[in-house]
Amino acid sequence: MTRAESDAEQLDAHNVRIMKGDWYDGLAGERFDLIVSNPPYVASADPHLARGDLRFEPSIALTDGGDGLDCLRSIIGSAPAHLVTGGTLLVEHGYDQAEACRRLMNNAGIGAIICHSDLAGIPRISGGIRMI
Repeated sequence: MTRAESDAEQLDAHNVRIMKGDWYDGLAGERFDLIVSNPPYVASADPHLARGDLRFEPSIALTDGGDGLDCLRSIIGSAPAHLVTGGTLLVEHGYDQAEACRRLMNNAGIGAIICHSDLAGIPRISGGIRMI
């Protein structure tokens, strides 16, 4: 049993389906009201990867090995094909990626874009709605 399956069972969450795949693999034709993602988004050259607790995290969970936007590009770019009209997309991103996420969402046809800051006031969550 995976950690996610164990968590769902412990929470008695019966409306959860856990699948292992590469972003939208295995979801052809399926549409959702909400997509939430916390993908690897740290740029490989970011000095934070060598500091603090991040040193002990698996790199695959933190960085895409490039500019930190590859996973976000994929998730945001393909989101409209998997959201119902009016469905919401929310993604966590790096401290300096809010504007890039806004552009990616605009380009993908995601509208009503918002950005939420963390407790330190740093923009960290961006989201929007599939308009059409």
